[in-house]
Amino acid sequence: MDGKMLARLGAVVFVAAAVTAAVIEMTRKDEVPSSSPARLVEPERDLLRESQRRCQQLGQQAAGDAECLRVWAETRDRFLGRSPAPVAPRPTEGQ
Repeated sequence: MDGKMLARLGAVVFVAAAVTAAVIEMTRKDEVPSSSPARLVEPERDLLRESQRRCQQLGQQAAGDAECLRVWAETRDRFLGRSPAPVAPRPTEGQ
């Protein structure tokens, strides 16, 4: 057997294996897992996320907003895994 004949034989065997694999894959039926219908879960309302969105919409004005500064501090603490710092009581007017 010479080199050309051996190469042709190898090519034929490769093509036959590829066609066989393709036919087997096409005829295989996927089993559909039997599951109950999916329930829609309403996500919890995240007040911090809503406050972040409000501050985002304020744009440059948020840098001077005390509530946004508090929200950013709480977000930073949550991200870093730190417990929130104790909040000092707000002074009431007229005292």
